[in-house]
Amino acid sequence: MARLWVCVGGAVFFLSCLVLHWRFSGSLVSRTFAFYIPGRKEGTLFRLDLDWPKYSEYFTGSTFSVAVDSLNGLVYVAQRGDNIPKVLVFTEDGYFLRAWNYTVDTPHGMFVSSTPYEQSVWITDVGSGSYGHTVKKYNSLGDLVQVLGTPGKKGTGLNPLQFDNPAELYVDDMGEIYIVDGDGGLNNRLVKLSQDFLILWLHGENGTGPAKFNIPHSVTLDSVGRVWVADRGNKRLQVFDKDTGEWLGAWDNCFTEEGPSAVRFTPDGQYLIVAQLNLSRLLILVAPPSGSIRDCSVVSTIQLADQVLPHLLEVDRKTGAVYVAEIGAKQVQKYVPWHSRTPAFGA
Repeated sequence: MARLWVCVGGAVFFLSCLVLHWRFSGSLVSRTFAFYIPGRKEGTLFRLDLDWPKYSEYFTGSTFSVAVDSLNGLVYVAQRGDNIPKVLVFTEDGYFLRAWNYTVDTPHGMFVSSTPYEQSVWITDVGSGSYGHTVKKYNSLGDLVQVLGTPGKKGTGLNPLQFDNPAELYVDDMGEIYIVDGDGGLNNRLVKLSQDFLILWLHGENGTGPAKFNIPHSVTLDSVGRVWVADRGNKRLQVFDKDTGEWLGAWDNCFTEEGPSAVRFTPDGQYLIVAQLNLSRLLILVAPPSGSIRDCSVVSTIQLADQVLPHLLEVDRKTGAVYVAEIGAKQVQKYVPWHSRTPAFGA
């Protein structure tokens, strides 16, 4: 496959490009994106890896989420569409490995929990079909291992546990699970489950006050035992104690234009990476020290092209690479730390 790069300059540190992929079969595939060009600027922490993936035509639907198995160097992508594979698996270098589609209706969020003994791929499913309104655990080959919720039936119940449009989840190193349930559905709640899927604590009410939510869309943990929730409709990040569920505070001063749709931490714990969907923008925020939430502070931004629409993202805990699932551009892009050895431009 050959590539032709057609770029139009904008601001000093951005290009908008149309990449034409010429297949040996004679067909032509295009890919459009915006990115930083390699000219170091104060505050620029990441740059686009233009060589990931190697072949973008595997993206055949709307790419809603991405997850990384940093232990084994794998990247999982969940996409939506008719008669297409719902889960794609790539190497961290961008080579396509396999796809699967079993028992996946309408994927929304995704997370990979990986140990030397087990690799688990978790998917939140918001579909209305027989597999919808569930949180499901698969092995790395796509075999269904566990189903949480009532398949095909939305609800608010706790015994048995039911979901309505579960948005995303995070699994910590102890195997405990944090689920944000309510991407526009009946529920607006954060649920913590034990390894045995018992409810340890829960915050669950629609509203604007502390520990209340309006479309909780993404959840993650920091290195000092705090749970961070992207409370998208309320235009804020809310913070909770990992063990007790106690509300610790909120950030809203960085989100006056639009709420956060995704949140993750860099491996060193120094920064949060936050996506703003409709602004097509990524924010890099300073992480607060242990024992204090302080105020939100933006140290860098990555402005994507209009209508790229970054939905959810994941950070490789080993390399620090940031993978962004873009439902507008229908692709996943990879950003690497500025000093990474990854070449800035593809071959």
